[in-house]
This record gives sequence, structure tokens and C-alpha cells, in this order.
Amino acid sequence: MRLTTKGRYAVTAMLDLAYHSEKRPVTLTDIAKRQQISLSYLEQLFARLRRSGMVEGVRGPGGGYQLSRGAGQISIADIIVAVDETIDSTRCGGKSNCQNNQPCLTHDLWLGLSEQIRQYLDSISLQDVLQRKNVRQVAERQDKQTAVHGMEMLLQRNVRL
Repeated sequence: MRLTTKGRYAVTAMLDLAYHSEKRPVTLTDIAKRQQISLSYLEQLFARLRRSGMVEGVRGPGGGYQLSRGAGQISIADIIVAVDETIDSTRCGGKSNCQNNQPCLTHDLWLGLSEQIRQYLDSISLQDVLQRKNVRQVAERQDKQTAVHGMEMLLQRNVRL
């Protein structure tokens, strides 16, 4: 299985959203800064996540995004599939046409691996990941770094004025 940046970034952004939206909606700009992901790329991912019913936008001052259902109800596999990422280890994309339009010698092996990976990712929710101590520590560190960077930017702007 080859998980591209699309799937990785979608999971990362959803974890960030789940962590921070416990208090208020979260802007994509904030997620982009904390996770160092391009804002335009996040906009594309969130359009897909919104269409799949995982997130919802909140308009107006203090607006942003929030999860459309509880973090315990969204699996990592759901997120990956929502952004059109495949969980497939076969060379043929599961079509059984790997070798001259026939299954190759190892087709069933890789198909089985794909199913194991899918079951594993389906068994883990955003909430499960958020409950890990190291994940909360990383989120807290990122918040501090973003705050420090924001203060530095304000100071630089004030010095130029």
C-alpha cells in the first residue's frame, strides 16, 4: 500500500481539527500554520471531507470548521477514503488484471494485506488517536510554537512601522 501525502495530510488535519475544535471552530489557516500544510491544499482536502459529511463549516466571526460527528465515530480509514485515497497493496488496483489481464502469482497475498490494513485503520477512530499521550503532547508543542511564531511576526511588523 502506498499512502500518499493526500491521505497523510487529511488524517493530520482531521486530528488537528478534532483536538482544537473541542473549544471552537478551527480555521484552515490555523491548521495550515500548525501542521505546515499548504492552505490551498487543505482547502481541496476539506472540500472532499465536507462532501463526505465528516466536517462542516461554521460561517461568520469565529467561524471555521468542526467535526460533523464525534471523533469516536470517524475512523482513520473513513478519512483516507473520503479524500479518494485507496487502501490497496495490489499492483492492479484490485482489478485482478495484474498479468496479461489475469491475476498475478501474488495477487491474493497483496489483496489480503490490503484488507488487513483497511480493517486496522477502520478500527482506529480519531478519538483513539487523540487519547494517546504523545499525540496531545505534540499538539500542545505545536500550539506553543505557533503562538511564539505569531508573536515574532507581530513584533517584526511593529518594528517596521
